[in-house]
Amino acid sequence: MACLLETPIRMSVLSEVTASSRHYVDRLFDPDPQKVLQGVIDMKNAVIGNNKQKANLIVLGAVPRLLYLLQQETSSTELKTECAVVLGSLAMGTENNVKSLLDCHIIPALLQGLLSPDLKFIEACLRCLRTIFTSPVTPEELLYTDATVIPHLMALLSRSRYTQEYICQIFSHCCKGPDHQTILFNHGAVQNIAHLLTSPSYKVRMQALKCFSVLAFENPQVSMTLVNVLVDGELLPQMFVKMLQRDKPIEMQLTSAKCLTYMCRAGAIRTDDSCIVLKLDHDLKHAHELRQAAFKLYASLGANDEDIRKKIIETENMMDRIVTGLSESSVKVRLAAVRCLHSLSRSVQQLRTSFQDHAVWKPLMKVLQNAPDEILVVASSMLCNLLLEFSPSKEPILESGAVELLCGLTQSENPALRVNGIWALMNMAFQAEQKIKADILRSLSTEQLFRLLSDSDMNVLMKTLGLLRNLLSTRPHIDKIMSTHGKQIMQAVTLILEGEHSIEVKEQTLCILANIADGTTAKELIMTNDDILQKIKYYMGHSHVKLQLAAMFCISNLIWNEEEGSQERQDKLRDMGIVDILHKLSQSADSNLCDKAKTALQQYLE
Repeated sequence: MACLLETPIRMSVLSEVTASSRHYVDRLFDPDPQKVLQGVIDMKNAVIGNNKQKANLIVLGAVPRLLYLLQQETSSTELKTECAVVLGSLAMGTENNVKSLLDCHIIPALLQGLLSPDLKFIEACLRCLRTIFTSPVTPEELLYTDATVIPHLMALLSRSRYTQEYICQIFSHCCKGPDHQTILFNHGAVQNIAHLLTSPSYKVRMQALKCFSVLAFENPQVSMTLVNVLVDGELLPQMFVKMLQRDKPIEMQLTSAKCLTYMCRAGAIRTDDSCIVLKLDHDLKHAHELRQAAFKLYASLGANDEDIRKKIIETENMMDRIVTGLSESSVKVRLAAVRCLHSLSRSVQQLRTSFQDHAVWKPLMKVLQNAPDEILVVASSMLCNLLLEFSPSKEPILESGAVELLCGLTQSENPALRVNGIWALMNMAFQAEQKIKADILRSLSTEQLFRLLSDSDMNVLMKTLGLLRNLLSTRPHIDKIMSTHGKQIMQAVTLILEGEHSIEVKEQTLCILANIADGTTAKELIMTNDDILQKIKYYMGHSHVKLQLAAMFCISNLIWNEEEGSQERQDKLRDMGIVDILHKLSQSADSNLCDKAKTALQQYLE
């Protein structure tokens, strides 16, 4: 049977959380309030940074009991506060943890806790609410269900820097459209949050700035109001401009730039306003550097971790931003965006979903049409992933003229581009229809195929052999291709087997012969070529097991009983001494080689 070659993608494996000690939960039911308090404190210490323990406690029913204690009038304020802290820690685990907390109706319980006069308890409840509302699994609408919640949160903004930080963070994450913007605006969000931009706490200033960016997004009413807001005698737009200065943290610069951009789009600020235009022009290069750095960071974070790749892609508008980066004027930003997408394309799940949803292949194909080599190398490497057999993007890419483009890359002077071009063609040919294989051979040309087989770059040679293996699969395809290109392919195989090549190269070459031997008519090209048969015989006795197995694969396909002409082929190979070699190999210490030899010998006995 024929063997095909496709490059696998590494996938991370999630381990299951198993049940552990129950004593933490049991102590929550102790009749002694002091023991319950100590039990909650011990539980808090046990779950810090321990996701497995968090999952265990949720499974064992800790959440309903903690919520009960948190809401009981007889519970001390200290106990209620500690319960809120533990619940917040549980929420910092996995998304499944948050789902479990939501199922237990944690949000109404915490919102009720905000009515307490105790500031520490309020802060603990807000911290937990912040963690839950910033999770992607939490519906934002839960914040707006009770009409009394938003005005109460506005009132709590003055209590402490922690209430300011947490409430602003909740608002910025739960403001998802004009309805939410209107509710927050009507309850005085602009006036209540504006003075927080001068807070001594960076975290408070940053969360307040994020609130303004989500409030102003595509909202003329908010934008027009922001223009006239004074904070310590200074207009808000002037404050935003100051926050663009390069001595400010990158996050602050980007968010203040968003605020100004949204205000400009809404017509609240004139696009030729000198204080805005001069600053943005001055920082345009810097903005490019920031985007480049952000894309590089995401590329690095997502390189080897499936969970992180998922979080990056699920970040709101992130895929749109990265895809937009492909058409940036700055070459460095375009390169960083392509690298970021390439890193994310290592995920099987994302190739099947997000990459298809955002039609990433379209801008990628545009990038490949006309770009510097440094971008082409990364973009073509990413295209290899998009052409994997399970990728929904494979078919539209084929229809967009990818074959011609990739065949052109194989002629590049840059070895990396030649490798990626042939690699992508190899993935394209995997389990492909005869028409696609014919298109590849026609566009590539026999001459170019054999130039690649004599390429000095080892990677180019290996991928070209992989392409041949995938082309020569499925009997009708094997016979068809060998009927038109058989002479040249056999010549190339002979040259490689005779040359000074690595074990890996020769193994791949023998596997190609094994595929040819699986053809109905193609196998006669081997049987009538004594030179090739002698080489197969030689590699059956080679010192390297991989080459012996590959040569054995050829022999098995040639002598298989169920196929026409098998008796004549068996006789010829017997006369060559192949049976004697099979007997020797059937005694091999390598179990795989031994089994293959015994199976082959069985064909002579049936």
